[in-house]
Parts: sequence; C-alpha cells; structure tokens
Amino acid sequence: MTGRGIEATADGRAVLVGTRQLLAERGVDASRPEADGVRLAKLGNTAIYAAVDGKPAGVVAVADTVKEHSPRAVRALRDLGLEVAMITGDNRRTAEAVARQVGIGRVLAEVLPEDKAAEIRRLQDEGKLVAMVGDGINDAPALAQADVGIAIGTGTDVAIEAADVTLISGALDGVVTSVGLSRATMRNIRQNLFFAFVYNVLGIPVAAGALYAATGLLLNPMIAAAAMALSSLSVVTNANRLRTYCAPSLPARGAPLDGVDVEVHEHEGRKEESMATVKDPVCGMEIDPATAAASEEYEGRTYYFCSESCHQRFVAAPEQFAA
Repeated sequence: MTGRGIEATADGRAVLVGTRQLLAERGVDASRPEADGVRLAKLGNTAIYAAVDGKPAGVVAVADTVKEHSPRAVRALRDLGLEVAMITGDNRRTAEAVARQVGIGRVLAEVLPEDKAAEIRRLQDEGKLVAMVGDGINDAPALAQADVGIAIGTGTDVAIEAADVTLISGALDGVVTSVGLSRATMRNIRQNLFFAFVYNVLGIPVAAGALYAATGLLLNPMIAAAAMALSSLSVVTNANRLRTYCAPSLPARGAPLDGVDVEVHEHEGRKEESMATVKDPVCGMEIDPATAAASEEYEGRTYYFCSESCHQRFVAAPEQFAA
C-alpha cells in the first residue's frame, strides 16, 4: 500500500508492517509501541510498526544518514537568498528532527508519493518559482511539475527523464553550483546585450546623419564596419569568460535551526479505494491523471504519462506499450 506499508500472510498469520496510521485503520491498538516510536522519531528515525494477527508486535527504526556535505549545501543555498523546503513522507517528528539538523526551515511532512506534485503546485500557487530536487521514481511527477526539475544522477532513470537538470554526482553541492552558474550565465547575457546595443545606439544616429547638420560629422563606412566587428568581438570575449567559472566553496559548516515550520499534508476525505491512479504504460509508475505530465489517445483509450519523455516514447511505438 503506497506510502502506508505492507499487508501479508506469512505462515498462515496476518502480518502488518507500516505506519502507525495503517495499524489504526486495521483496528490494531499500537499505543504500547508508540512511545518507542515517538522517541525514535525525535532522533530523526522513521518508525515502522508491526502487528501480527491483529496485535502489536513491535517497532523498527530506520534512518537515512545525513550526508556530511548536505548541511553545508543547504546553508549555501540559503546564503544565495533561496528558501529551502523539504517534502517527505515521514511523520512530522522525524521530518522536524532531520530538518533542524540540516538547517531547513520549512517542512511538508507525511506527503504520500502521489501527492508530491500537488505540494509543488501549492508552492507555485503561493507565487513562488519552485526548483525540485529528487532522485526516486515517486519524485518524477513532482520534478515535471516544478519550474525547474533537478535530478540526482545516482537516482532512477525515470527521475532523470522527468528533470530539466541532472547532477552527475549524488552530492547536493551540485545544486549550489548549478544555481551559481545559471546566475552567472544570466548576468553574462545582460552584459552581452549591453555590448550589442551600445555600439548600435551610438553608431546608428551618427551613420544616419543626426550630427551632420550641426557638426558636419558623418560615420565613415570603414569605422562602422570596425565598430560592428568590435561589437561581436566584445560579446564573444565576454561570453568566453564563463569557461573560467569556478563554483564558490561551501561554508565550513552548516547552520542548524532551532525553529522549524512543519506542515502536515491533509488526507481528509480520501480513501485508499478511491485513489484514481493509473499506470504509466512506459515506466509502470502509478500516477494521478489530474497531475499527469501528458496524455495520449490510442485506439479509443486514454493513456497518462509521468513525464514528457515517457509520452514521446509511447508516441514513437504505441502498439508496443499499449500491449
């Protein structure tokens, strides 16, 4: 059960392994192991509850180790004036503990995989330009929804296909580099526009004889040709400065936060059976048709896709994937 856990029969016994909410839905009283789950969550672990034959059996804690450079990268992004937020399916206690450790001030917690794209859209509705960093198959719709999708190169192929930018390494400092380089590129473009226009703004009136009546000055064609060549040379030379771009070094250490704003995703009114998800025929990922990146009609049936890449692959050979 996506985002909830696993229900199985093992040796004739009914087994549940998953979230606290899953056990509650199945009528299992998990109040006894919940105290341990809360304690583990405050340490940044994800608590996984287990029940056998309708009775609580225990709690297991797992955790993604925070990479050494991640707090430094988050601080560098904040120093660049960016607001850093974390979207996670973990419960609010675990999410808050990790966010505080790495220095992230806003957390969207308990978000099911199929709801990540909706959370990105909600941030966009707040008037923000959103860049999403992800590496998993469940991140693909959110990467496609974001204004800029950034995939970790060590992640899944589906995430890479859905993203606009792919970082070759799995290090978050690549995000800092990409932001810094993009800003340097835009700054270079504005400088080039200045160089391109300044010669024309100064030269065209003189060439048209604007100063002839007052001073008798005309622009010699040879000088005009030289100015035109100099304009192109200035633009090309300035653009080549980007070849020497060096990413700034990350701060020596991160900046942990005491206060974290945690927003818990609301699932009110949603039932597992009513989740209108469909399968992408190319990659096999379950997606919500409302947030699909593209759709295509084929032989009277509508197919939905997590990314434009999957859509194009389907269009190229629909009979292969429709089968």
